[in-house]
Amino acid sequence: MSQLRNIAIIAHVDHGKTTLVDTLLKQSDTDLGKFSDKELIMDSNEIERERGITIFSKNAAIMYGETKINIIDTPGHADFGGEVERVLNMADGSLLLVDAQEGPMPQTRFVLKKALGMGHKIIVVINKVDKKNARVNYVLDKVLELFIELNATDEQLNFPIVYAAGKLGKAGHVPELEKMADMKPMFEAIIEHIPAPKADTKGNLQLMVVSVSYDNFKGKIGIGRVSRGIMKVGQPITRITREGQSISGKLTNITTFMGLARIETSEVIAGDIAAIAGIDGISIGDTIADAENPEALAPIAIEQPTVKMIFSVNNSPFAGKEGKFCTSRNLGERLEKELDNDVALRVEDGKSPDEFVVSGRGELHLSILIEKMRREGYELQVSRPEVIFKTENGQTQEPFEDAWLEVPESYSGTTIEKMSKRKGELRNMHVENGIASFHFFIPTRGLIGFRNEFLIETKGNGIMNTLFAGYHPLANGLESNPHGSIVASEAGTTTSYGLLNTQERGELFVGPAVKVYEGQIVGQNAKELDMIANVCKLKQLNNFRAKVEQLSSDLIPPRLMSLEQALEYIGDDELVEVTPQNIRLRKRVLKNSARK
Repeated sequence: MSQLRNIAIIAHVDHGKTTLVDTLLKQSDTDLGKFSDKELIMDSNEIERERGITIFSKNAAIMYGETKINIIDTPGHADFGGEVERVLNMADGSLLLVDAQEGPMPQTRFVLKKALGMGHKIIVVINKVDKKNARVNYVLDKVLELFIELNATDEQLNFPIVYAAGKLGKAGHVPELEKMADMKPMFEAIIEHIPAPKADTKGNLQLMVVSVSYDNFKGKIGIGRVSRGIMKVGQPITRITREGQSISGKLTNITTFMGLARIETSEVIAGDIAAIAGIDGISIGDTIADAENPEALAPIAIEQPTVKMIFSVNNSPFAGKEGKFCTSRNLGERLEKELDNDVALRVEDGKSPDEFVVSGRGELHLSILIEKMRREGYELQVSRPEVIFKTENGQTQEPFEDAWLEVPESYSGTTIEKMSKRKGELRNMHVENGIASFHFFIPTRGLIGFRNEFLIETKGNGIMNTLFAGYHPLANGLESNPHGSIVASEAGTTTSYGLLNTQERGELFVGPAVKVYEGQIVGQNAKELDMIANVCKLKQLNNFRAKVEQLSSDLIPPRLMSLEQALEYIGDDELVEVTPQNIRLRKRVLKNSARK
């Protein structure tokens, strides 16, 4: 067992986790096969590659000399906290990555708190020391403050430090690039400071399933760490569910990780991470135990969802024209399948058979699910995100967040005004080098729809990070996102002439020659009232000639919205129609006469 190490890599979004794992894989004694010349090997999912963030935790294993190191890459975003909490169970220690310029960020606090709570040995890696504005000593002080704030033990406070430039593939014990050659100091620190797994190979088998994947040939595969005993192919086992129900089964296939591949093996001993197949209905939180004397492991505690949305069958005039899966049965089955892999998600039946109430950890958590479904060919419509209220001792409570904002000093007045309107309470503020930093305590309700507005107000210079701060008494007098929409008056194809007349009244979301239907939102009105406009209007034919080019050149380019921006924009009486080809905004009731 002394030849094995299990480590998790934890950090804030964009501090270089995935790049560092790439470098470790490439500089180890591991055969990577076809992946050897690729970038960001671990972010295999196309949504992750596009957004540049890790969403799903992944496993890899590397050989360094005689030692096998199992590496778990975790998401840095708090919305995927459900993933982080589970996978930390598989590791004995963590590499905490911190950006040499930015220092510890809100999500650093979140993931570090989880790792310290599990008693992990932490190695602090100050990454990106090659940055022009790197301030290593400042960052180190901040990391130490964070450890103290999170009640780290004396042993945890005595953490080893490695300096690295992940992109250049260098690490060292001093923050000077010229003294670094390769990642050898990182490997040595892992082997020296991360303890080998404490594992009892003699006892009865125990494994906790912490993630599930699907294979077309093997069916559902459960991934977890063998806590006790030895697991062998063909061995009879008992699966104990989260509810405590015992079901007999048999292991038909066991694989362990090597590089990025899974290698079939006949047995896995305690301490190693394995992927097992052949067990019907296996799901996250199950214990795989001995057939004769089954003993359950302590269940995983998962934080509850805070935001919900209604997913429903698309019933617009364009329904069924762009997607493959459009019925409530398709939608229901897809959401059920997602529940197998995502423990932080909840799905309940809505008021009608065509509706499902889907709850998650935040707007991003749910919008990634919608994006995945859209790419798989699903067509659906979704309502505005709402927070989940809870009643305790007869008092209604709602979720609150800590929000950290950084803006150029000239925008600080606007930022404070916008946050105060949304019932944000200023907890802390300081200005350094022309950048104002704020810490607000704000209801989650107040943040819905704010991100986009914040970016527009700060001309794209603002940075915002949020973290769930628990449930607190209801904040009264909070207005939901007030805006007026420009709504199409009839079905047809938009014309330059129709749009030219409308653009004076607000900002358009569609360009010319786009098919629209009655009740579709085609723009935002300058006033906080809805306005019905005919954007398909044709120019009357008369004896005067007008140049078509003149019409088109006077048109202002439309504001094209991403899925997140569309979800932030809509009001309570509006929906987002999502298809594999388009994202449209619409009124819940399409007939203009019926809405009045």
